[in-house]
Amino acid sequence: MTTSPHATSPSAKPKSHSAPPHLAVVLFSLAMGGFAIGTTEFASMSLLPFFAADLHIDEPTAGHAISAYALGVVLGAPLIAVLGAKFARRTQLLALMAVFALGNALTALAPGFGSMVAARFLSGLPHGAYFGIAALVAASLVPQHRRSQVVGQVMLGLTIATIIGVPLANLIGQMVGWRASFGLVSVLALLTMLLCASFAPRDRAGRSDPLRELGALKSRRVWTTLAISAIGFGGMFAVYTYLATTLIEVTKVSTEVIPFFLAIFGIGATLGNLFVPRFADRALMPTAGGILVFAAVALLVFPLVAGNPWLLAIDIFAIGASVALGAVLQTRLMDVAGDAQALAAALNHSAFNTANALGPFLGGLAIRQGLGWTSTGPVGAGLAVLGLLIWFIAWRDNGPAQLEHVSGSDAAPSEAAPLKQAPPLAPRERSRPKEPVA
Repeated sequence: MTTSPHATSPSAKPKSHSAPPHLAVVLFSLAMGGFAIGTTEFASMSLLPFFAADLHIDEPTAGHAISAYALGVVLGAPLIAVLGAKFARRTQLLALMAVFALGNALTALAPGFGSMVAARFLSGLPHGAYFGIAALVAASLVPQHRRSQVVGQVMLGLTIATIIGVPLANLIGQMVGWRASFGLVSVLALLTMLLCASFAPRDRAGRSDPLRELGALKSRRVWTTLAISAIGFGGMFAVYTYLATTLIEVTKVSTEVIPFFLAIFGIGATLGNLFVPRFADRALMPTAGGILVFAAVALLVFPLVAGNPWLLAIDIFAIGASVALGAVLQTRLMDVAGDAQALAAALNHSAFNTANALGPFLGGLAIRQGLGWTSTGPVGAGLAVLGLLIWFIAWRDNGPAQLEHVSGSDAAPSEAAPLKQAPPLAPRERSRPKEPVA
């Protein structure tokens, strides 16, 4: 394997052990965890009609399992980020994937809906903390001006899951049973543990402390960024949660075609995460605002095209592309969180899954009121517009002069205080071999 030309410092002495893995291998290992998480998070929505029928409950009630997972993320992300502040990041990645594997195995074995809800809550606890730590590990390996790109590449695991993992899980759910789909996720989590144990860079424990991490909660800019995610993302989840049922009841397609539409959503999400962060590295906040406007329009169009499978496929692709907002806001939090990097990074996924709970709840409420399955589109558009209003408040906090994303020595200390960047694939700990490693 090749290594970066900056992989070792000039003063470092030759080592007898093998060279560190290429950056792409590290990112792939981290993204595999995102693939497992994305598969279970989105597949549970697409499998909702099937486990609802098997457990003899109606679909809005079955949506509580989705909300339980989201609640686990919302509570687990900040709690684990604070409690894990003194542990090495590599150690945290392995522990989080172990809990995630257990939660999904228990979901597959759940004897009833109550135990399934509890298992989904447990599965959600490591979600946000894993993505937060993985994003920080990735960002620490590249120059500051490439942070949005590598964070987006880690998030590609989640979006590729919506192309491959979710349709596959949905197909397995139809052919073998929904329980087998969650068993597959548990296996993917164990594979992630193996990859991270082999390739994730080793780092020292004690990188931060709980009190310093809690300092992120004092920043208004942190809260407004989180609010954009918590509200603005809700629209996408409002539509996606009930997409399988909408396809059956409104579009009138057969269940065998559902994985195709799920893959279309995933392709949109993947391409969005692959290309949009490149704009964010040059103009972070304008990019976030543009995504929210784009999402509002795509969601508003949803009821108008739901009866035509070809037009609906185009609209689902557009809604999926709005997932890129997650990587953009993750970078924004790195800029405004100061020393509380781990907590802020994890809180982004708490906010993301607040949207995951809010969107299905409001969408289900509209359906219960007799507004129809496509009413999730206008509900989602309303949430995107509310997110845009919060974005405007955050934009005003920045001031016009600070709209463009800056990096390196040009960054204002009061606005950006990310962790100091190490040379790619050369953590500083290598020059201090006497330090304990995880």
